[in-house]
Amino acid sequence: QVQLVESGGGLVQAGGSLRLSCAASGNIFSINDMGWYHQAPGNQRELVATITRRGNTNYADSVKGRFTISRDNAKNTVYLQMNSLRPEDTAVYYCNADVRSSIRDWRSYAYWGQGTQVTVSS
Repeated sequence: QVQLVESGGGLVQAGGSLRLSCAASGNIFSINDMGWYHQAPGNQRELVATITRRGNTNYADSVKGRFTISRDNAKNTVYLQMNSLRPEDTAVYYCNADVRSSIRDWRSYAYWGQGTQVTVSS
């Protein structure tokens, strides 16, 4: 089994910053892509940012220039630095990781964290 645990969410005023962390643990051989998604009430869960094991990144247009995704492969951890936060960023943020658990089995599976609430006040 693999577990993802997010931390770092909270309440912040518009223009402020937060840094989210997500640590993967359990039966891990290697982790492929990792990412952050968010979901606001009444909306579909949306991709925020992704990062490959090599460090290649992609961002939703709405967060480009404000958010930065990074990872520490030695710690099996992915981060999301969120700057210049806006009220429309308010959502539950979920960590995702594509994990290979076996040295013999090539298959990988997507795992999700439980989510962390980010609230940006105006």
